[in-house]
Amino acid sequence: MNPSRNATGALLMVIAMAAFTCNDALVKSTTGAMNTGQILFVRGAMTSVLVVAIAWWMGALRSWRVMLQPALLLRLAAEILASITYISALGAMPLANTAAILQSLPLAVTLGAALFLGEKVGWRRWLAIAAGFVGVLIIIRPGPDGFSTAAIYVIASVIGAATRDLATRRISSDVPSIFVSVITAIAISTVGGLLVAPMGGWQPMAPGVLARLALASVLLLIGYQTIVSAMRTGEISFIAPFRYTSLIWAMGIGFLFFGELPDFWMATGVAIIVASGLYTFYRENLRRTQAVAGSCVPEAP
Repeated sequence: MNPSRNATGALLMVIAMAAFTCNDALVKSTTGAMNTGQILFVRGAMTSVLVVAIAWWMGALRSWRVMLQPALLLRLAAEILASITYISALGAMPLANTAAILQSLPLAVTLGAALFLGEKVGWRRWLAIAAGFVGVLIIIRPGPDGFSTAAIYVIASVIGAATRDLATRRISSDVPSIFVSVITAIAISTVGGLLVAPMGGWQPMAPGVLARLALASVLLLIGYQTIVSAMRTGEISFIAPFRYTSLIWAMGIGFLFFGELPDFWMATGVAIIVASGLYTFYRENLRRTQAVAGSCVPEAP
């Protein structure tokens, strides 16, 4: 792989993480003004307009019957679960904490691939997965009564996101990625609209709140597009670790705008999660390299 492509891919990943984290911060800033359903509906409607326009321009719109694929239906359900629970967690936990726990997602995906897709995971990666989840527990620090509601929200979000990523692997390759984004945005906006009343009803939105959600929808779209471009530009083993730059953004924004200061236990949990994730990336890259090398060995005459 050309080093310049890796550098470009790394830059795109950093941009994606900045976009996602800034989106999270903007959404968090609106959680006191409206309920989760209204946030999902308003942001989802704005995002839907953007992705539909892009998909139409690219000629990527397809029939609604594409949604009948089981893998796509599972992905939609998982994405909806992840969105609802993560926004709920943002309103109840420090930004850096939610971002740190979400960094266990690659470990959760590896675990799910081993359990449900039959992918081989060696004992070293099993240990890394276990260590990563210990890091999550250190950040959450369940008390005598068990997990708090906020902790349950963010754990459910990781489960939903991992299920989404695993289901994405099963979607037919003839379905354009941007069309998947179209269906997802519309589905989340629809579910959000249905949840407005049960979650407390519609609240009037000040122009500043509406502007923040509009910017959040743009950043969300930028994040989705740049992360796909990043993974397609450079080597995954080189690009993937740059996802942890989101922690820098989350800690900085949390301190500057929300007055959140990470404590010792949060820093310890983050260090364990990052170390586990980096080791998992390393082992996965080593496994792929060995597999390629093995396939290149000529057969004996």
